[in-house]
Amino acid sequence: MGQIVNILHGLKPAMLMVVVQVVFAGVNVLYKLAANDGMSLRIIVAYRFIFATAVMIPLALILERKRPKLTWTVLIQAFFCGLLGGSLSQNLYIESLALTSATFVSAMTNLIPAITFIMAVTIGLEKLAFGTMAGRAKVLGTVIGIGGAMLLTFYKGFQINMGSKHLDLLRHGRHGASSHAGSAHHLLGALLALCSCISYALWLNIQAKMSEKYPCYYSSTALICIMGAIQAVVFALCTEKDRSQWKLGWNIRLLTVAYGGILASGLMFSLVSWCVRMRGPLYASVFNPLMLVMVAFAGSLFLEEKLYLGSIIGAVLIVLGLYVVLWGKGKEMKKMNQLVPSASSPQNGPIEIIVTSSADNTSNNNNVIASKDSPKE
Repeated sequence: MGQIVNILHGLKPAMLMVVVQVVFAGVNVLYKLAANDGMSLRIIVAYRFIFATAVMIPLALILERKRPKLTWTVLIQAFFCGLLGGSLSQNLYIESLALTSATFVSAMTNLIPAITFIMAVTIGLEKLAFGTMAGRAKVLGTVIGIGGAMLLTFYKGFQINMGSKHLDLLRHGRHGASSHAGSAHHLLGALLALCSCISYALWLNIQAKMSEKYPCYYSSTALICIMGAIQAVVFALCTEKDRSQWKLGWNIRLLTVAYGGILASGLMFSLVSWCVRMRGPLYASVFNPLMLVMVAFAGSLFLEEKLYLGSIIGAVLIVLGLYVVLWGKGKEMKKMNQLVPSASSPQNGPIEIIVTSSADNTSNNNNVIASKDSPKE
């Protein structure tokens, strides 16, 4: 029984990140519906972070009464997290969604693991370690996942019929936000989607640094949401001249901003922050391809989008790549866990290192090496 509990505890980060991707996939559908209803994209982002702030501040005050001292370093990190992971990335993402399509933008987000991995290796949060099985698995899994996402997007094959009944949620839309306005707009949308991926990857790495100094997930998320709300509201006020766009009724607009704010930007940001602290930024980013799989199948079932053989093969490759990366990351964490206790004295007992980040483990390994070398000097 204890072994089963330990296994479930080890799977907790993976299960929570799957939940995060399910919620993010729902945001894509609601974004499309709200934009199709004529709501301003910038105001959607602004309201999203307003709702997130209104929920996360009380949660942080209730659940985290004891917090580390709030320093200027943490505030600056929160500002850039709110910008890169919030207002900037979301505005870039939703603009690219309007210029291209939900499937295309979802496919572009699968560049995030590769970008995050390169950044994490560059700043020392991840080790390339290509000479080890774990290092090769992380690189190979990332490549397989991205390849599957590209195959899902660009290769069709024969069409697969999922059933005769479909629910087209966009058939009553007025503005048709998903319509393609030409190759120039499509190219601009692709560029904005790429910039959004880079912004999101930067956020994951800065979030890892912020979690070291301020390991309070609800409080840090509240800070990020406050910064993101201020930035998004200022941007929306400066660019959106129609003040009637700010009115919300009991309709799809309210549902979109409430769902996106409370769940996606509020609670899910807390889960992502926790997972980044537990397993590192690469681990959190490698789950992004799952969103594309969910969007593809949901579009086939509910939005009368066609599903092809390429989608099935791509989905299989994405899941395979995800498993390979998780296997490599697990081997790496197990090796680090074995190295750290070897440097401790027996009377101190076992050392709990479950919540250390990759950067913490790297510094611990360096301390082990230094302690071994010191008697020889």
